[in-house]
Parts: sequence; structure tokens; C-alpha cells
Amino acid sequence: MLPFPVELHSHRPSRRDLLQMGTGLGAVSALSTLKSASVAAASAVNASGVSSSIRSCIFVFYYGGPSHLDTYDMKPNAPDSVRGEFSSIATSVPGLQICEHMPHMARVMHKVALLRSMHHTNRLHDSASTETYTGRQGPQGDREEFGPINQFYPCHGAVLAMLRAGEQLDVAHAMLPWQFHNVITTPCQGGGFLGHQFDPLLVSGDSTSVRYESDELHRPAELTALRMRHREALLNGLDMASTLASHSSPFGIYRKKAHELLCSADLQKALRIEEEAIATRERYGMREPKALPGDGAAAAAPARNLRGQNLLLARRLVEAGVQFVNVHDFRQQGQNWDSHSQNFQQHKRYLLPQADQALAALIEDLDDRDLLQSTLVIALGEFGRTPKINGNAGRDHWPDCYTALLAGGGVRGGAVYGSSDSTGAFPDTDPVTPADLAATIYRRFDLPSRTEIRDQTGRPHRIADGQAITDIFA
Repeated sequence: MLPFPVELHSHRPSRRDLLQMGTGLGAVSALSTLKSASVAAASAVNASGVSSSIRSCIFVFYYGGPSHLDTYDMKPNAPDSVRGEFSSIATSVPGLQICEHMPHMARVMHKVALLRSMHHTNRLHDSASTETYTGRQGPQGDREEFGPINQFYPCHGAVLAMLRAGEQLDVAHAMLPWQFHNVITTPCQGGGFLGHQFDPLLVSGDSTSVRYESDELHRPAELTALRMRHREALLNGLDMASTLASHSSPFGIYRKKAHELLCSADLQKALRIEEEAIATRERYGMREPKALPGDGAAAAAPARNLRGQNLLLARRLVEAGVQFVNVHDFRQQGQNWDSHSQNFQQHKRYLLPQADQALAALIEDLDDRDLLQSTLVIALGEFGRTPKINGNAGRDHWPDCYTALLAGGGVRGGAVYGSSDSTGAFPDTDPVTPADLAATIYRRFDLPSRTEIRDQTGRPHRIADGQAITDIFA
């Protein structure tokens, strides 16, 4: 794997010229130039003795906003109106306690680091999600969905896919098990100004059968791999001077990529999660909890637990070579993490047990397979919840302070960076922003935050405006 720290200054015009070409086919037509520059940059870095820290990242997004006060930053000495109903339990790290309803994560905290001082200014889901996924507030500011708009800033996976284009991966960036809302109304999950060619591979999940598929990998039954190879050979035999057929033309590049996807045996196999041993699938969690009297709409939950299987599939995609995997945890049981009412019942019954089992299983499974050191796992929501419990036994949106979890990727297990005040309302020490988290992700891929990419107007943008957090890594 080639390390790829790139600073796009004026003495490297080829990269800037590429990005100035804008989005869509125009940008794609210059990918060969980008790949050539990639190899040159990587060679220079290799000569200096610097190597890539990680190979992949799994970004678990708990849409709706988990309560930091009822998970990883509990306040047992706070007033009842803040403390809530849950107690703390000891973990594998002496002195570090988390929620009693997270016994699986308590067992693996020596492999985890916590950022307890995350914060930003977006109080609405869409804008908070945008800053979480891109490291920047969207140009529209703090907004909720009010109609289709275009995404401007690219998400982490898109930036990585563009800057690592020289590595010839079948898929660099995947998203599962579906989009939360969609990339139009919540514009933070795609390539933004880099173009749609850097949107993620979308993997869909079926919560009834717990199977996965991607339309982009679907091949008609009659179109066998042998027929695909014959077709490719025929096209390669055509006059390559033809604008339509040429590998360097926009159409040729898209056609080649489509062929690679349809013929990717590793990706096709990765999606066949039913081939996993039952014991492994059960380890991640396959069943929903039984509904209790008075659970209301939650009682109609499906019998299968897609939440755990999503993380198992993320591990399989990493094994298949996908560098950045976004996992959206928002639609299970008809209940996401937006607990304005019945916060404690929802967390205790439907949210924490499955998320706890699944995330701990992912961390342990990656470790068992010698993948944890090379894979950074990040788990967080777009914000936390209010310190004060509201009149509906719930907690409301709170971006002023919340917690993000990191595991693997060189993390110092048991580390805690930053702290909140006595009620979990505001950072007390070492505040961290989504921009800092973005810089940290890129740093782990050996991409300095000062690396510049350009939008369709030619304006340069650093890939991250924040400062990478280094204290939590060995």
C-alpha cells in the first residue's frame, strides 16, 4: 500500500489543474494524471522513511445523537435532574467507568480511546451531520431539511478516495446499509465539489432476511464472468483512438470502472454475509430484544438485528480492501438515537444492548484477525443530549459537549482526551471539534491537514481546518 501525503502547492500544477476541471466527467477524464502524480508523491515519501499508519477506517454514525451522559461520560455525582436513571460500572481500564448497560464495551475499553470534549455549534440534525461527515459546517449554516440542495464539501471517504486514486482499488469508499435520508436532502455523504465519481458505493440492507446487495455490483444472471471477460477483450480490440472507446476518455474511464466492479469477486463475496459462521454472526448480535408490555411501536420491531450485522459486513468490506466504510446506525427498530422522550427506556431496551454487543464484537473480531492495528474504528453521533432531563423523560439536542469513541489504528487503549464539566454541559479541558477529528483521520492515513484540494471554481481548500489529535495514539 502506497503512503500518500500530498501538499498541492503551485509547483505541482498537475494536481491543481485536475481539480480545476470541476466535477463529473471533466474531473474523471484527468484521473490518469492524478494517478501518475500519486506514484511520484508516494515515492518521495518512501524515500524519507515515512509509511502509512493505517489501511482502513470504519466510521460508525449513530444518527440522532446518543446521550453522552448515559454512555461514556456519566456524571454519578450530578443532581438527579442531570444524572438520570443509569449507574456506572467498572471497565477493563482501572478508574474508567461507563454505563451499566454496556457490559461488552466495558470488557474492551483497554482497546479504546474516548474524546469527551467534542463540540460544535449546529443544533439541528442535518447541519450537525454535515459537519460530522465533512469536518466543516455546510455553506447553508445550521439548517434542517427544507428542500434539495447540493453538497459542497466532500466527506472524509471521498477525500481519501480522491487522494488515494493511484492505488487502483476496486472500491475505496463504501456506505451501508442505506443513506440516512439521502445525499440530496442531507448533503454530507458524497463527493461534494470533487464530483460524483467519489461518492461511496451504496450497499443496501434487508432487515427481514439480513442480506446485503449493491445495485452497482448487480450482474444479470445471464451475464457470466466469462462473457464479461469476452466483452472486455472485444472492446480492448477496438480502435483506441476512438473518443468513445478510449480508456482515457470520460466514457472509457467509467466503463472500465463499471467492469471492474461487476467482476470484483472479493466485493461480491464480502456482501454474502450469510456465508459467515453462525457463531460469528451471533457474536455481533442477530436477534432483537423481546418487547415488553407498554413498549408501544417498538413492539413491532423485526425479529432480526441488522445493527450488529452491519458492523460484521463492515469488517468483511475492510478485508476485501475497502479503505473507508461508513456505517449508518439510524433506522433499526423504527427508533433512532433522537431520544426527546423516554430516553432511558429507549437506551436501555433498544439502543444500548445491540450497539454495545456489536461494537465490542467488531473491535475484538478485528483484533483476532490482526486487523485492529491497521483499522481505525470511530463511533459517534452528530451531537450529544442535554444535561437536563426534559418533562418527557427525554434529553434534547446538545452539540455543546459530547463524546466520540476511537479504537484500533494505533490508539492507546484506555486513553481519555478532553473532559466535560461537572454536568457534561461544556468542555472543561482540551476541546475537540469535528475539524480536529477530520484532521486526525487524515493524519492516520498519512495525509497532512494542510493538503489542498480545489473546488470547481479553482478555489483551494485544505482537507481539514483542525488540528490532528496525537496524544491518544501510541
